[in-house]
Amino acid sequence: MSKGLPKRSEDYSLWYNELVKRADLAENSPVRGCMVIKPYGYSIWEKMQAELDRMFKETGHVNAYFPLFIPKSYLSKEASHIEGFAKECAVVTHYRLKNSEDGKSVIVDPEAKLEEELIVRPTSETVIWSTYKNWIQSYRDLPLLVNQWANVVRWEMRTRLFLRTTEFLWQEGHTAHATKQEAIDETVQMMNVYAEFAENFMALPVVKGIKSANERFAGAEDTYCIEALMQDGKALQAGTSHFLGQNFAKAFDVKFATKEGGLEYVWGTSWGASTRLMGALIMAHSDDNGLVLPPKLAPNQVVIVPIYKGEEELIRISVKAKEIIAKLKKKGISVHFDNRDTHKPGWKFAEYELKGVPLRIAMGPRDLENNTIELARRDTLTKETVNLGEIILEDHISNLLDEIQESIYKKAFNFREEMTTEVNSWTDFEELLESKGGFLSAHWDGTPETEEKIKELTKATIRCIPIDRKEEEGKCILTGNPSKGRVYFARAY
Repeated sequence: MSKGLPKRSEDYSLWYNELVKRADLAENSPVRGCMVIKPYGYSIWEKMQAELDRMFKETGHVNAYFPLFIPKSYLSKEASHIEGFAKECAVVTHYRLKNSEDGKSVIVDPEAKLEEELIVRPTSETVIWSTYKNWIQSYRDLPLLVNQWANVVRWEMRTRLFLRTTEFLWQEGHTAHATKQEAIDETVQMMNVYAEFAENFMALPVVKGIKSANERFAGAEDTYCIEALMQDGKALQAGTSHFLGQNFAKAFDVKFATKEGGLEYVWGTSWGASTRLMGALIMAHSDDNGLVLPPKLAPNQVVIVPIYKGEEELIRISVKAKEIIAKLKKKGISVHFDNRDTHKPGWKFAEYELKGVPLRIAMGPRDLENNTIELARRDTLTKETVNLGEIILEDHISNLLDEIQESIYKKAFNFREEMTTEVNSWTDFEELLESKGGFLSAHWDGTPETEEKIKELTKATIRCIPIDRKEEEGKCILTGNPSKGRVYFARAY
């Protein structure tokens, strides 16, 4: 299964692409730039969805659904928004096909042209705020806390499975508030929700921060984000939360009657995370043998592989396996018993190693005689023989899964710490980008022009202004102009 998988050290990009395909996560579709998410990959995404959805609802949000198509005129109402998305929009111009004259194909019916073109949803602020105008009349209607799970289309020229595709899956929250501070608090809260999910479930350490003006979401006043570091030293934006101010409320005339009897524009936020998280999960933890999945997101946390000769031995092992499965399921542990007779145990071991199953149990006739099992950890590739008479197996495995979750996080955290460097000269900045990569903590003079020049010279961008950064006087890494604090630069996906 994993034999022949490219090494990360030799070709990280090829390693990633091959791993996504060989681990049965996704494949390219007949439509250029789009992907087919396969059942195993989708089951991981479903676990992500479930946890995020739970966290959203615990913070008072409800789910709704809005149209895939957006009238073109809607995007014109918020100037910076359309400027940010215009080059990525897919446009529907006609509503009907007809047979060609030779009858061998279909063509667009020129008489079926739409009066107004429709944009295939690149993001939903415009269509949602046009709807909110009907929903919001009074302070009694606020706050409005809505999320939707949907697909979006952003026409990409260079695509990569999960990381950047023309169509992708995501969730997008859109909220409306009576005051500026309430909206800011919501924006920060959702950034923290994303960070908690990334660290506690994905085992992915993140830096929380605010985007620079150049990197800010089109139409927002501020964008908060979580940034993660991949094993090749590149950063990946794992989630964003936007304070929209009153921009979209003014664009769509969304006002509310205040308690005092006045009429004011509402304050808005939007926030989202996508199937890009799948890419982050793969690139942050996996190795040259395949996926390494945190137990909290693994479709199967445990797999049991019987080692046998003949039907009689399989029956005996199956009886014991069913006992173990019942105990593990009662403990809330997901487990799969692979009793296929079409593949040998060694092939199965390689398959589950490639697919990142956290724990593997092997059982043979000798194990039945000795009342033992072999436990193999995916994160460390270590094995142990366990005597079932000396432990409570379900408790032992539960503790092991917790240990694996923590171990994966610590490994990623230590890597990020090692790859975060404080830089004070332009020479060092350029040299470290090439030789080491990672996050470079450096002073910046705060101007978009300097940020753009650094990007032009090095392809590095400001990933974020850290939330917890300390204010300190310094000199900009490029211009030498005064700076009030350090920001994180990196090359990024």
